[in-house]
Amino acid sequence: MRAAPALAMAAALVVAAPAWAQDATYSVLDFDELRGWENDNQEAALQVFRETCTDMRDPDWLSLCALATNQKNARTFFELFFRPVLIENGTPALFTGYFEPELNGARTRTGKYRYPLYSKPADLNGQLYYTRRQIEQDGVLDGQGLEIAWVDDPVDLFFLHIQGSGRVRFEDGSYLRVGYADKNGHDYRSIGTELVRRGVYNVHQVSAQVIRNWVKRNPEAGRELLWHNPSYVFFREVSQVPADEGPLGAMNRSITAMRSIAVDPAFVKLGAPVWIEKGGDTPMRRLMIAQDTGSVIKGAQRADIFFGTGAAAGLDAGKTRDPGRMVVLMPIQRAYALASEGQG
Repeated sequence: MRAAPALAMAAALVVAAPAWAQDATYSVLDFDELRGWENDNQEAALQVFRETCTDMRDPDWLSLCALATNQKNARTFFELFFRPVLIENGTPALFTGYFEPELNGARTRTGKYRYPLYSKPADLNGQLYYTRRQIEQDGVLDGQGLEIAWVDDPVDLFFLHIQGSGRVRFEDGSYLRVGYADKNGHDYRSIGTELVRRGVYNVHQVSAQVIRNWVKRNPEAGRELLWHNPSYVFFREVSQVPADEGPLGAMNRSITAMRSIAVDPAFVKLGAPVWIEKGGDTPMRRLMIAQDTGSVIKGAQRADIFFGTGAAAGLDAGKTRDPGRMVVLMPIQRAYALASEGQG
């Protein structure tokens, strides 16, 4: 799971608070109703499914997981043992994107690398803690030995806090991966919303890159803007995940670029295959695996697409805020039982 304020990149910038419907409807579809199904590489999705299906524990899913081990034809496997189920709870579909930031850093502070990634303080025990401004401007944590690493860019560090995990690349080519440990208890305030409130941008203009560029063009006002968000994240070193694999998702396994999504587990079981039909300027039709969650990913038709690691992935993720449809692939007996009962 990403940080408590680990919002989908686009959603994190201008945050709305919709009232989610409580009831859901379930409709069983045929595979020929999935637009583009015949053109996807289901083998890539099957490989990702195998990564986490052993942790699903439900007998129906574990049986399918065992069958998945030696499958030669991925498309046939999904079509034989699953049924597509459209789950709706009265809210329109929304796809956003997230990524794993990659920052330049060092193990010790230098003139270039002077912005710290902090581990969790010993006196943080669920209470309201120091704000972002107090930590960064006033230096209230200085001298406690909490620094995991030092990075060269405060804006990159801010977006690392939003994502909740990332990699630090050292000058010798080695990497350090960090993950969410805790937060200071203050509510997240959207700096994108604040820029809109000030009249700097309209809502449709705000993106991660727009905010990044504005802060860098206006360094003093930019720092004040970042401090508008009092929420602050503390990290832990995630040394068990190799640098060439994706970050850990909510199932505590590495997630895969363009095949893993974050979902609302109240509607979609973690580990389940999910067919997405994303619209927008860059349509996407592919089978994904629900392996992560996020604090703003709420609703039956809500998904956050993992775009990968680094700046290019961040650009693509930050531009993603599109309508569409998502359909969950379920074990056959479970699919028809849900459809007949009309409830989860």
